[in-house]
Amino acid sequence: MFKVTHWVLVTRSHLFADLLNTRWPQEFLVKLHRISPEHFNGELLESRITIILIDLATVDVQTAYQIQKRIDKASNTARVVFIHFPKKIDAKFLINASVTAGVFYSDASLESIGEGMAEIVKGKVVIPHSFIDSSCNKDPVLDNVETLTIREREVLQVLRSGSTNIDIANKLFVSESTIKTHLYRAFRKIGVSSRGQAIAWAQTNLHEVTQ
Repeated sequence: MFKVTHWVLVTRSHLFADLLNTRWPQEFLVKLHRISPEHFNGELLESRITIILIDLATVDVQTAYQIQKRIDKASNTARVVFIHFPKKIDAKFLINASVTAGVFYSDASLESIGEGMAEIVKGKVVIPHSFIDSSCNKDPVLDNVETLTIREREVLQVLRSGSTNIDIANKLFVSESTIKTHLYRAFRKIGVSSRGQAIAWAQTNLHEVTQ
């Protein structure tokens, strides 16, 4: 008797979920569960889920990052696959070597995604060469500085003095939520997880960067 595995598709699109449900249950012997990002919770991570697919066409990158972070912290066997990965914005900070199993660009066909999923089921990682090429043969610190946007550099510059998010927002004339967005993206790019680490990094690496 074949064992049916369970996958979760995080999406707001019922149409996309229905489309995959016409193909994948028979192709991969899986039960595909659709869930909206707002209803993603820790109980899922304690279940039999082996793959969590995140539809970036309907889930914003910040929410996707938070979901994957929860999966990583849960030390679960589930792996993450990003579908409809954007090409026009820098979202490479989403890639987590310990959790991410696959990345499919927004223009990938269902056939190519299916072929990639077949490899992922075998335990392989399916990530475009552009991600690998961009991470090779570069100085990590220099690469991190270069990938920061001008605004992210400005935010880190102000953060160096220990300013709060509200202080930074007032100085740069933007909202506090905007500052939070810039900070989480910058944290991922420079490889830190706390304000203290970010301040130390900025003091070491941004002292010659002009605002």
